[in-house]
Amino acid sequence: MTLTPHLVALDVDGTTINHAGEMSPVVRDAVRAVADAGHHVTIATGRSIVATMPILALLGIETGYAVCSNGAVTLRLDPAVAGGYEITEAVTFDAAPALNLLKDAWPEAVVAVEELGVGFKVSAPFPDGELGGEQRIVPWDELLAHPVTRVTFRDPAGTAEDFMALAERIGLHGVNYAVGFTAWLDINPEGVSKGSALELVRRHLGVEPAYTVAVGDQRNDLEMLHWAARGVAMGNAPDEVKAVADETTLDVDDDGLVPVLQSLL
Repeated sequence: MTLTPHLVALDVDGTTINHAGEMSPVVRDAVRAVADAGHHVTIATGRSIVATMPILALLGIETGYAVCSNGAVTLRLDPAVAGGYEITEAVTFDAAPALNLLKDAWPEAVVAVEELGVGFKVSAPFPDGELGGEQRIVPWDELLAHPVTRVTFRDPAGTAEDFMALAERIGLHGVNYAVGFTAWLDINPEGVSKGSALELVRRHLGVEPAYTVAVGDQRNDLEMLHWAARGVAMGNAPDEVKAVADETTLDVDDDGLVPVLQSLL
């Protein structure tokens, strides 16, 4: 039987990587099997380029595309290119209005502005392991000085519910934003999401819309799950994410990605 190549979009944290920050061997093997069968496995993550490349290396994915920074950055993977990738799209925006609103409403939070392929400019250090690449502490004015692909607003002492209430209270206009499973708020250009970036990848690859699959677990996956013909929420996803998905699989700690991938073989 000949398989029809699908575009298979996979979130990283909470989907491909478990809560201990590890990739299960059975998940890695299942991803490899799907890629080896001819499907277009495409990592779609909120992670920066620097934090995404090690995941691709772990999976042995060297060609195709990857979506980073919640859709603001798209990579074409090519082992012949320096670093193993080239940036095919980087959508930027002026973060100053949103950041000034957030700073006034929650002054104790820390802020990170992405520097593509390098790391982040930050208002103060983030907790260890939360950001990939270099962290460079800069004055507030420098955080606002140039258009950026993504901004992260973070308070380790807060909760996701705190930040959802904050975003609703102050009103964030002209941007796209998503609250993580902790007090973590990602802000992207308006209209930009994993789903919007994956639609462009789908067209580049020539995959029909009916042959798209996406698996994710958080609010930054909502557009992606809605975009896919088959959107799958992890068992550890919030109820609002499960409500958008076509189906729900097991928890990430139970290797919930594996049965989804096996169904494509």
